[in-house]
Amino acid sequence: MSLSQPVTSAPQAELDAVPSKAPVRRAPFRSRAAAAGFLAPAVVLVVGLLMVPFAFTVYRSFFDDNGFTRTFTGFDNYTALLTDETFGQSLLNTLMWVVGTLVLPVGIGLAIAVGTWKLRLGALARFAIVLPYAISGAATAVVWTFMLSTDGGLDAMLRSVGLDGLVQQWLLQWPLNTVMMIIATTWQATGACVILFLVGLQSIPPNTLEAAQIDGASGWRLFWNVTFPQLRPMTIVVVGISIVGSLKVFDQVLLLTNGGPGTASETLALTMYRETFTLSRYGSGAAVAVFLTIVVVVASYAYLRRQLRPEPK
Repeated sequence: MSLSQPVTSAPQAELDAVPSKAPVRRAPFRSRAAAAGFLAPAVVLVVGLLMVPFAFTVYRSFFDDNGFTRTFTGFDNYTALLTDETFGQSLLNTLMWVVGTLVLPVGIGLAIAVGTWKLRLGALARFAIVLPYAISGAATAVVWTFMLSTDGGLDAMLRSVGLDGLVQQWLLQWPLNTVMMIIATTWQATGACVILFLVGLQSIPPNTLEAAQIDGASGWRLFWNVTFPQLRPMTIVVVGISIVGSLKVFDQVLLLTNGGPGTASETLALTMYRETFTLSRYGSGAAVAVFLTIVVVVASYAYLRRQLRPEPK
């Protein structure tokens, strides 16, 4: 090494070789203002149609309100609800709806979608299952009222085949009425689950299934180890929608039993309706609405957070 050549230490050379971190450039004010302008209508719509009414509902839940007089009572409406046997029965029925909806429409929809996916006449079978989904909830309730009423279609069918001993008052005794309403809803809601699961099945790469079949996987083993794990994103969507829908179920119960006998088959949504519009206890109805909203939000958040948690590497 010549004396005229500069001597550079190894650590300094390594530092010089590392590229300097580029400064972070913030978007210009005009771009940020334009983005805010595009978002503003949606934000105003959400705040105006969701947040403001909910805030007013929370405010009203702290009052004894009959539509004419309003007296501040603090948390008395919530205390009365939590100690009311009718509210406890309504909460139990809602939980039954959640479990029944997850077991029946989701389970049956998955089985039909997978079982008819590659059948020759699978499209025809799926069409028969999906068709009731085009019917409204009110129309479904009318059809099943005819089927389940005393001496209705189901009783007539049982008597025609000599099963008179199975004839029941399907909608007049709890918990049978709640179970039958869940079955009626399953008849309609299964079609939506079938459609969503079919979308998930069609997104599975065919080469993964072919590779598994070459390795000897078939039947249940192929479904459980290969098909079902790749259906996880769509399963999260279907289960999430089903949980929220079952927590808010209203029209089927109102039209089939009106919450009866008495209030035995009421759900939280129907209890909110009865307290608000039938009994004109607006403060109590608002408290039920706030409780139901909290249950829906917490259940959805807990479920999605658990399912969307990154898998450890």
